[in-house]
Amino acid sequence: MQCTDIGIDLGTASILVYIRGKGVVLKEPSVVAFDRDTNRIKAIGEDARLMLGRTPGNIVAVRPLRQGVISDYTVTEKMMKYFIQKALGKRTFRKPRIAVCVPSGVTEVEKKAVEDATYQAGAREVSIIEEPIAAAIGAGIDIAKPCGNMIVDIGGGTSDIAVISLGGTVVSASIKIAGDDFDEAIVRYMRKKHNLLIGERTAEDMKIKIGSCFPRAEADYMDVRGRNLVTGLPKTVRVSSEECEEALRETTAQIVETIHSVLEKTPPELAADIADRGIVLTGGGSLLRGLEELIESKTGINTMTAEDPMTAVAVGTGRYVEFLAGYRED
Repeated sequence: MQCTDIGIDLGTASILVYIRGKGVVLKEPSVVAFDRDTNRIKAIGEDARLMLGRTPGNIVAVRPLRQGVISDYTVTEKMMKYFIQKALGKRTFRKPRIAVCVPSGVTEVEKKAVEDATYQAGAREVSIIEEPIAAAIGAGIDIAKPCGNMIVDIGGGTSDIAVISLGGTVVSASIKIAGDDFDEAIVRYMRKKHNLLIGERTAEDMKIKIGSCFPRAEADYMDVRGRNLVTGLPKTVRVSSEECEEALRETTAQIVETIHSVLEKTPPELAADIADRGIVLTGGGSLLRGLEELIESKTGINTMTAEDPMTAVAVGTGRYVEFLAGYRED
């Protein structure tokens, strides 16, 4: 019989599905495009992402998850059902056991919404795991030991900072500032500095290609196209990585501030462990150039990014299911 243990990283920007014995089998943007007139879903995942900002009036491309929590329940449920079926294929004999991760700051009501949506999407059993713990497991940290590990998970909608010891969270903070806010900061900067209106996708491209949050030895450049706010016509502007650093300064400073406040609340023994072992970054937002250097320069603690930061949470969630299942075979 097929293995039916699944770990889902239910992210604001993308959804990753991990299946026991197979690893991460699916990674798609958490975007759904539906027709307002008929209320039918047109596309889910990558196909829907390509429609963002490019649809006619009757078709809307939406993100049913905002800042790590469900903002549109029915759409989330349909999206999860679609991804679970796509990951498992059609031949499933039993309903799967599913672990889903949520940001550390969510309320009981928000947790319940995730649980209900997962049951509706076809789960037999549902476990909810907090994002920093999943990220730590996925990054290869042995969380069961009595020593402090600091995890900074920067996703699309939320950043989770936690100190973990003996398999649990000792101190944690969750802020609604992450990858999406980096994009918004770039959009605002381009509008203010160059009178150029750009879309979310262009901002994301800039962040990936020339984005930086720490001064670099050599500047990178990129031609950015958008709409000139003065003339209303399309226009191309050449932007440098230094300008991106300026655009992202405020947002990244807030993440560093939160790391600082978590360190302040950390018990001294664990703080000593962190100073010794360093800070581990996970999540797609941690791929922003210069983030390691920025955190290191502000805290004085060695900072490193996990081997595969994008999939760390999904892998950790999946391993958590395996741990719960006690490796018992179906």
